[in-house]
Amino acid sequence: MAEYRKKALVLGAGGFIGSHMVKRLKSEGYWVRGVDLKSPEFSKTEADEFVHGDLSDRSFTKRVLEFKGELGNFYYPVPERLIEPFDEIYQFAADMGGAGFVFTGENDADIMHNSVTINLNVLEEQRLINERVGYNKTKIFYSGSACMYPEHNQLDPDNPDCSEESAYPAAPDSEYGWEKLFSERLYLAYHRNYSIPVRIARYHNIFGPEGTWTGGREKSPAAMCRKVAELPDTGGTIEVWGDGEQTRSFLYIDECIEATRRLMNSTFIGPVNIGSEEMVKINELVETVGRVSGKVVRRKHKLDAPLGVRGRNSNNDLIRSKLGWDYEQTLEEGIRKTYIWIEEQVNEQNQ
Repeated sequence: MAEYRKKALVLGAGGFIGSHMVKRLKSEGYWVRGVDLKSPEFSKTEADEFVHGDLSDRSFTKRVLEFKGELGNFYYPVPERLIEPFDEIYQFAADMGGAGFVFTGENDADIMHNSVTINLNVLEEQRLINERVGYNKTKIFYSGSACMYPEHNQLDPDNPDCSEESAYPAAPDSEYGWEKLFSERLYLAYHRNYSIPVRIARYHNIFGPEGTWTGGREKSPAAMCRKVAELPDTGGTIEVWGDGEQTRSFLYIDECIEATRRLMNSTFIGPVNIGSEEMVKINELVETVGRVSGKVVRRKHKLDAPLGVRGRNSNNDLIRSKLGWDYEQTLEEGIRKTYIWIEEQVNEQNQ
């Protein structure tokens, strides 16, 4: 008898974290369907089947959640008796970006409407599938964010509090954070009321190769790597938003994927932080990129730029105790790999 092959659905598989998750699942022997508005930008998807479409369309979401066999029959009619649920769903699809997208206020309505609609569609259609087949076997992972933590706990750049229990009383500093908080509560409510197995993580600034590196939606590590890569070999001056004394921690993509897989394979629901505790000032991040590049980098501060909170750092006490996971790579190791990749993109663009 053939060994059972697990089936996974990756929503947002054309994006940074989603495309890396597809690669990881394929390396573990999964059959994978990827879904997104677009294909991965920087490498060919490794998904067995990749479907383009809008998950804010509920009828599309319904079809996406139905597994129709390993031949990849999404676009063909299959008798309902042959349709099965997936074993695992990874929900990365969202309207998001860096500070230049999230904190201007210009995108608040779209961020909240689009992301909440997607999560409602996924949960409600999965509930109906479970009702039809008579069991709840599909585990759903939801990628939350540290942006949901209260602003008042992140005013001191040297001592921010981002432990899981600090989330309440709630007071995120952006509509993006409020949406992330609402959506994780939505997943928990469907777990309580409909017994849908869920796993919830709060990601802290994930970075690495094949992520957005230009265009306004990139995160700080990618933005700094791009700005430095665009300088001549002798170095120069780059713009840094704010005074650079605001603090953050950044987690390399491979470590994020490993922690996520451990969470999915555990009995722990979460929410749980997935991040690094190596907190640095943004000025120190710039120094790290400069050191990796071998260039002399000077800073020009844009004090009226959108910033977010003054300090943020992951607290990994809970994930260490529940899953035995902790980050291993230093920030500089991750920046080195990321800088090499972004420098290649810049050079290709300039050819």
